[in-house]
Amino acid sequence: MLINRNISIIGTGAWGTALAIHAARLGLSVRLWARRSELADRIRETRVNDDFLPCFSLPANVSIHSDPAAAVDGAGLILWVVPSHGLRDVARRFKPYLTPGVVLMSATKGVEDDTYASMTDILAAETAGLSLAIGAMSGPSFAREVAQGLPTAVTVAFRRPEVAQAIQTLLSAPVFRIYTSQDVIGVELGGAMKNVYAIAAGVCDGLCLGLNARAAFLTRALAEMTRLGVALGANPLTISGLSGLGDLLLTATGDLSRNRRVGLRLGTGETLEAILTNQRAVAEGVNNARAVWGLAQSKGLSLPTIREIYKVLHEGKDPRQGLVDLLTRRLKDELSPDLLTQVASNG
Repeated sequence: MLINRNISIIGTGAWGTALAIHAARLGLSVRLWARRSELADRIRETRVNDDFLPCFSLPANVSIHSDPAAAVDGAGLILWVVPSHGLRDVARRFKPYLTPGVVLMSATKGVEDDTYASMTDILAAETAGLSLAIGAMSGPSFAREVAQGLPTAVTVAFRRPEVAQAIQTLLSAPVFRIYTSQDVIGVELGGAMKNVYAIAAGVCDGLCLGLNARAAFLTRALAEMTRLGVALGANPLTISGLSGLGDLLLTATGDLSRNRRVGLRLGTGETLEAILTNQRAVAEGVNNARAVWGLAQSKGLSLPTIREIYKVLHEGKDPRQGLVDLLTRRLKDELSPDLLTQVASNG
């Protein structure tokens, strides 16, 4: 399968802008869509997205649009890089301009509130009747480092392997290595859950709990990610891969992580309202904590860390009390019998 070299990127946040820079370096013709016309005009004039990724110039082969029809005209691949809570409305807005054969790939990480739908579920629902190939890209990838051209590895997941392989060929570079997968569920879930755990890891560090505590927390976070992933039909090895463990380690420990910064500030005593008031870029983990907790409850699963960070973020629970409640739970075996049964039945 071949995908033409015209690609569209929907969303001008840091990640969308970084992907546009990366694709342009490969010689692709890139159309970058901004929701606000004034932002599109400013980027077009200055060639810099000062709002979300300052100090990086957009190459000449990136055009900037605010009109949906112009943004996707002639595209072979459309990357969706808008905040998770806005993807459904944006996809609905673009549906009239999508043509047969175009490939849709989500680079947004999250779970929708209320419906608990993944981003590819949303794209499939909002483009129903068009029979388009839909998949996801995820992995440990800070936007700024991708824009700098620093080495990065991600996973592209489609249920049709030939589509994933075509994107792998189109977008890979010596500094941007792409692996393929057919486990769309696992790749998407890892990307959504790690943002929530990154906030919790930031809280740990904000409370000065030490390196032992952070290592223990990340290990148990991985266990919870695997538990939910397997319940949804994901391969547990995917959760241990780039889009799961890899992205968890990056987002929970890296200083460029917006979600980690939210946690750090919560741990030092700031309120969530004050933190979000002064933060322009979206910290997806705040909303996703509610959605992931709801999804876990709908499956009857125990995810103690998700429960506590949800209560801290959305019920005003003191982070210190959340820590006490986590550490004083009933003692248990490290390997969950339920998880072992799930893995065996899925295998």
